[in-house]
Amino acid sequence: MPLKNVKIGKNVIIADESLVNIYDCTIGNQTKIGPFVEIQKDVQIGSNCKISSHTFICEGVEINDNVFIGHNVTFINDRNPAAVNNDGLLKNDNDWILEKTIVKEGASIGSGSTIMCGIEIGENALIGAGSVVTKNVNTSFTVFGNPARVKK
Repeated sequence: MPLKNVKIGKNVIIADESLVNIYDCTIGNQTKIGPFVEIQKDVQIGSNCKISSHTFICEGVEINDNVFIGHNVTFINDRNPAAVNNDGLLKNDNDWILEKTIVKEGASIGSGSTIMCGIEIGENALIGAGSVVTKNVNTSFTVFGNPARVKK
């Protein structure tokens, strides 16, 4: 099930369909997807993007055009993760709140970064490698570190 129910634009390059898990999402024209990438349901990826290997893009993420995602980037969509609910049963879709994340046009996210849920990364923003982004990043700002802070 590497590709299932995916709306794929023109000239999309997927490194090796047997090495990805991509389902119920949309990928824009001329986007390149590396190996060992997972893109979950309802994700929207724009045109002319590059999604590098070993990246995880979960439900609730929207990536606009011309965005670069480095290797091993992880997006998060649940601020309060847990295996079980208050009744001690395994959580299901009704037991958590999806928090959306938007990555605006032209942004670049460095390898090994973690992107917390419920935030917006502005146009042409740059996230340094290995950063943990917990707050919105303004247009054209450069941030890095854990937690990510504005470069001075």
